[in-house]
Amino acid sequence: MSSFSGIWVPLVTPFHQGEIDFTALKSLCTRLLKRGIDGVVVCGTTGEAPMLTKEEQLQVLDAVLEVVPGHQVIMGLSGTHMPVIREMQDAILHRPVAGLLIPAPYYIRPSQAALVAWFTEIADHATVPVVLYNIPYRTGVQMELDTFRQLAKHPRITAVKDCGGSIDLTLSLIADGELDVLCGEDVQIFSTLSLGGKGAIAASSHIFTEEFVQLIKQFKEQDIVAARKTFFGLLPMIRLMFSAPNPAAIKFALSLDGLMDNELRSPMLPAPENVELAVRGLLNQHSR
Repeated sequence: MSSFSGIWVPLVTPFHQGEIDFTALKSLCTRLLKRGIDGVVVCGTTGEAPMLTKEEQLQVLDAVLEVVPGHQVIMGLSGTHMPVIREMQDAILHRPVAGLLIPAPYYIRPSQAALVAWFTEIADHATVPVVLYNIPYRTGVQMELDTFRQLAKHPRITAVKDCGGSIDLTLSLIADGELDVLCGEDVQIFSTLSLGGKGAIAASSHIFTEEFVQLIKQFKEQDIVAARKTFFGLLPMIRLMFSAPNPAAIKFALSLDGLMDNELRSPMLPAPENVELAVRGLLNQHSR
């Protein structure tokens, strides 16, 4: 079963005049691969997946797979209606992906027992590893430690993207050693790696990508002093990228490099002017 580690970039979805810009998407993937990332996540939160049709999500996945090897691609899969989830899952699994990133069903706030049943049904029908996505401030439900421990017994459930906001939960998951723990809150990357986490799914690693890759290398070499310096160098940028609803600031930063239009789909809006000014200033300073 695959093990997930290192820096995985949850891709933005570029748009041009309301339509997906597949040329920009593939160029972005090529650039990120050249900078040494371990993989990409397609159609996650950063990719504005809820604003894409299922057909568009599969088109995005197909475009990414034209330039990124399948073993470096995780596909997001979310929703609240199991038959629709299963249909989409089947379509995804006809493609050569490394895994599925799956959050709890949003808005419904199911019980912990219901979460176990939900993820188990999906994992039972998976042919690739499942990465649990714990993000309670978006789904409305916090996955508890015992829930993770039950799900970790499933042979297809191998990792967690940790956005749970609980250092105790993070520490317990890492100490258990049953799931690969990938940090999903970029400001917590250093602490998660210090505790023994395997890596990060980091939206802000679209920017200054080499430094994120270097951070992982420094941890592998057990050079914590250098890793701390690298992380604190990244921290102002990380905070700035989340000073507007994700991925507005990231898309603006990428637009300054000519990689895509500064365009999001409703109900998302571009970053406010003060954030754009701050991003422009930070990137200008970094390029000196």
